[in-house]
Amino acid sequence: MTTIADRISIAQSRINQAAQNCSRSPDEINLLAVSKTKPISDIIAAYQAGQRLFGENYVQEGETKINALQADYPDIEWHFIGPLQSNKTKIVAEHFDWMHTLSRGKIAQRLHEQRPSDKSPLNVCIQVNISQEESKSGINSASFADVATLALTIASLPHLKLRGLMAIPTATDDVQLQQQEFSQLKQLFDQLKQQYPSVDTLSMGMSGDMDIAIANGSTMVRIGSAIFGQR
Repeated sequence: MTTIADRISIAQSRINQAAQNCSRSPDEINLLAVSKTKPISDIIAAYQAGQRLFGENYVQEGETKINALQADYPDIEWHFIGPLQSNKTKIVAEHFDWMHTLSRGKIAQRLHEQRPSDKSPLNVCIQVNISQEESKSGINSASFADVATLALTIASLPHLKLRGLMAIPTATDDVQLQQQEFSQLKQLFDQLKQQYPSVDTLSMGMSGDMDIAIANGSTMVRIGSAIFGQR
């Protein structure tokens, strides 16, 4: 039976191989362990295996885990990667280090106002609806202008730091479609990077498509079930 430590090692080996296949350095790609719905004991096991970046999808679950672990594990970096309602922004602003799913100026303003002054700026990624599916959140990928408008808002808020883009592509085995969507997001990322020196993060790729994501410039892959098992 494989352990969480074993599965982290396997995931990291996949990242290293995917990077090698496209002549990139593995050091450019961060592994974000998606620990939603998993017990605190699993996070500790992953931590003991060297993992430091953890992603949570649910506000209150994430808050509970952070409060339970922050005293003994202060170097964990907490990433919020789920949809965020405006009435729950305060929890993300006060507890998390990163917010990956920002797509509205109103949410950006609230996160800025609620970020404690004694904390460093909240790192944010703009979520792009790269597949243009109605069921998904994010800015419509057809328009860089919309991305640029939100980026301008974020840049004006000193308690936020614009770090890049995030997307959840179409759930498909169609490699050509995956390639197309990841390539589109990389183009948007490159445009944004030209305008903002702080932009360095392209959050895309999960267990099933990380190889293609890395080949298209991903700097952070979000891996859940391949580390913690099926939910």
